[in-house]
Amino acid sequence: MTDVVLISGSPRAKGNTEFALNVCKDAIEKRGLSAKIISLRGNPIQGCIACGECGKNGKCCLKDGLNDMLDDIKEADGLILGAPVYFGTARGDMMNLIQRVSMVARANGNWLSGKVGGPVVVARRGGLTSTLQEMLMSFFISDMIVCGSSYWNIAFGHAPGDVAKDAEGMATLEKFGDNVAKLIIQLRK
Repeated sequence: MTDVVLISGSPRAKGNTEFALNVCKDAIEKRGLSAKIISLRGNPIQGCIACGECGKNGKCCLKDGLNDMLDDIKEADGLILGAPVYFGTARGDMMNLIQRVSMVARANGNWLSGKVGGPVVVARRGGLTSTLQEMLMSFFISDMIVCGSSYWNIAFGHAPGDVAKDAEGMATLEKFGDNVAKLIIQLRK
């Protein structure tokens, strides 16, 4: 079992979203917890069709790779979702993942309830806070425990690796990852 699952909604290999999630992952691992990044790159996630099949067998009827992630997410105590901003909103695959995972979980005992985590958002310039708010909605309605940091979980960057230059963003994400780990450790006591 992985303690914390981090999911990157970026289509880019070694891009800024993945870099930001690795900052969180490193902080989590420093606390002795295991962490795993799953990328949606090359695995487009379709939108929920509201068929209700997930309530019958615990899996989604759509065959696009989401079901391969469900066990990792379900077994983990923490979930961090990372997305780049596309035109002022989270990338479509990430929102599709959020909605479908939430539907499967709610239809099967709401197994997201009590998990610790939150969103991480990366952008070149704008749309960060609205995207963060959009992603937070699923954490709240799923009865998850959302961790904060010293600022919002956002980072600025355009070209791959640019987020590393955002010192405040990196410090915020490191603290966020550390807070996720500390809270999981406390809840296990």
